[in-house]
Amino acid sequence: MTHSVLILNGPNLNMLGSREPDVYGSETLDDLEKLCQARAAEMGLNIDFRQTNSEGELVDWIQTAATDHAAIILNAGAYTHTSIAIADALRACGCPVIEVHLSNIFQREEYRHKSYVSEIAQGVICGFGSKGYELSLEAAKRLIN
Repeated sequence: MTHSVLILNGPNLNMLGSREPDVYGSETLDDLEKLCQARAAEMGLNIDFRQTNSEGELVDWIQTAATDHAAIILNAGAYTHTSIAIADALRACGCPVIEVHLSNIFQREEYRHKSYVSEIAQGVICGFGSKGYELSLEAAKRLIN
C-alpha cells in the first residue's frame, strides 16, 4: 500500500526564488515540489503538495487530511508564529505532523522563535533550505511505518 503525505506551504512561499533569496534561497516553490515528488517516489510515497496564502484554507486542508493522508509536512510560513486556528486543526486531525522551515527560525527575529505548530508536531526541521523538505519526507516515512 502506498501512503500519501500532505505537504502544505503557507503564505508567501509562492514567492520563493524572488523573495529574500539570501534567507530562503533561489529555488522556487515549483522546484521544491519537483524535489519532493522525486524523493517521495524513491521512498514509495505519494505526495499532495499545496500552497496557499489563506489561513482558513490551510485549516480546511488540515481538517480533511486524515481521510486521505498518512502524515502532514507543514511549512506554515508566518502563520507558524500566529495561528492558534492551525494549531487547533492539527490537534484535531490526528495525523503525524512534521514542521519544516527553509531558514533557521531561531536565528531570526525574536517573534519567529515561538511556533504554535511545534507544540503539536512530532519534529521540527529548520535551517537546511530545500534539504529540509527531503528530511521531512524521510521523517514522515518513519512515522508512517
